[in-house]
Amino acid sequence: MGIVDVKQLTKRYKNNRGIEGVTFSIKEGEIFGFIGPNGAGKSTTIRTLLNFIYPTSGSATIFGKDIVKDAKEIRRHVGYLPSEVHYYDDMKVIDLLLYSASFYNVTDRRLKQLAERLDLDVHKKIEDLSFGNRKKVGIVQALLHEPKLLILDEPTGGLDPLMQHTFFELLLEERKKGVTIFFSSHILSEVQKLCDRVAIIKEGKLIQVETIEHLTKNQLKHVTIVLEEGQYATFDLEGVVKKEVSGNEVMMLYRGDMNELIAELHNLRIKDVSMSEPSLEDVFMHYYEK
Repeated sequence: MGIVDVKQLTKRYKNNRGIEGVTFSIKEGEIFGFIGPNGAGKSTTIRTLLNFIYPTSGSATIFGKDIVKDAKEIRRHVGYLPSEVHYYDDMKVIDLLLYSASFYNVTDRRLKQLAERLDLDVHKKIEDLSFGNRKKVGIVQALLHEPKLLILDEPTGGLDPLMQHTFFELLLEERKKGVTIFFSSHILSEVQKLCDRVAIIKEGKLIQVETIEHLTKNQLKHVTIVLEEGQYATFDLEGVVKKEVSGNEVMMLYRGDMNELIAELHNLRIKDVSMSEPSLEDVFMHYYEK
């Protein structure tokens, strides 16, 4: 049994798209990525898991406890960062964080350490904070009580590249302590950098759950061919998944027989050819264009 176990989880709305039959499991100490464009169902899944909205059907457990019946107990050990953080504007950051800490046995030292790491001025009023600094408040709040599970919904929005790096360092430190991290994002480079496994969601349905390594090494190759002037080729081979032609340069995703590709190249005059593992973005677009 995983830290999170989701079975056929469904949430239907009258007008908006929800989620349909979502099933996955997250192991202890894993960083699990959840990717899809805005509106694909990422936040709906997370909000259902946290019992903010009630599932239409299906079930899920966190720490082996039912997400509906045991929601209160589950939340004691979960740190949650929503994609958009909203607070009382006239409160000072320190007052808000001390109020959050009062629900748990949190030391002042932990609060201070996190605020310093994220370069957060705790004496400012919430209303005076930029979007990025509000996000930092949310990060401190999520990590404050040293949860066993972190659920992060588009966590880096508003953070500058330097702060993103610090944030990722913090996550890896938490992971070393045995914390499990569920990380939703539409920024694929983040997911590729951090996650062990990834689930791809499309129009409310899960279309693939796989290790990052397997996804990017799944026989799919990124091939770039630069032909000499006057040379032309269609590369209409069975294994071509996607192809772009720009002048004498051909870029494609290929998962066919390498001998067929080499035979095609053999008859052409070529300036350059390169092959590499596809990026997660290439793989993702491959699934989304099916």
